[in-house]
Amino acid sequence: MLDSLSAQIFLLSLPVLAFSIVAHEVAHGYAALKQGDDTALMLGRLTFNPHTHIDPFMTIIFPIVMLLVHGPVLAGAKPVPVNPRKYRRFRRGDIIVSLAGIATNIVLALVCTVLVAVLGRIPVVPSAETTQTLLQAMMGWGVVINLNLAMFNLLPVPPLDGSHVLKYLLPPGWAMGYQRVGFYGIFVLLLFLNTRLLIWWMTPAFIAAGALLTGAHGVAPLFPHVLAPWGGA
Repeated sequence: MLDSLSAQIFLLSLPVLAFSIVAHEVAHGYAALKQGDDTALMLGRLTFNPHTHIDPFMTIIFPIVMLLVHGPVLAGAKPVPVNPRKYRRFRRGDIIVSLAGIATNIVLALVCTVLVAVLGRIPVVPSAETTQTLLQAMMGWGVVINLNLAMFNLLPVPPLDGSHVLKYLLPPGWAMGYQRVGFYGIFVLLLFLNTRLLIWWMTPAFIAAGALLTGAHGVAPLFPHVLAPWGGA
């Protein structure tokens, strides 16, 4: 059973989480289109309709499990299909498409930071105070979620986005063997999630989120729900 705080966090983060993972996947497909691959477009995946991108495990089961065990709220969507052979320049296209989702999540984190500050500067109307509080808290969690998504996808474990960059830094022979790990990537990730390495890897995302929200607090007051995870407010 979820305690009241976990339930509140879940309800606040779910809409932002859904939008963020969909935006991540759409970014991959749009970047691929710009590199010459129209696969995602032809299959109707360049849409923000969440039903098109839902993956039962990564979108629903995994984030709920992470919330229940008090881990970082991480999630993923059904990968957008791309055909790298259609890229005008294979290596350049592969790197751009792989990093597009991560870049999108970082931009969304910055946008959420600005919205947190803006909502804090709007004069509070008594009849709308609850709504304003919830919106600001939701945007605060949007900062955390998007930085976590970006950092998690940077993991150099095939088939995550970070592996598509690392493989080009390896000797050709090593790169081929490294890519084969992708067949067992989910198992490697599950093992990784059971170690303290995940906390170590994700720490920069939480530090950055804390810094952004603390900076927003310097521009405008934050409601207690927003800064509480970092010991503020």
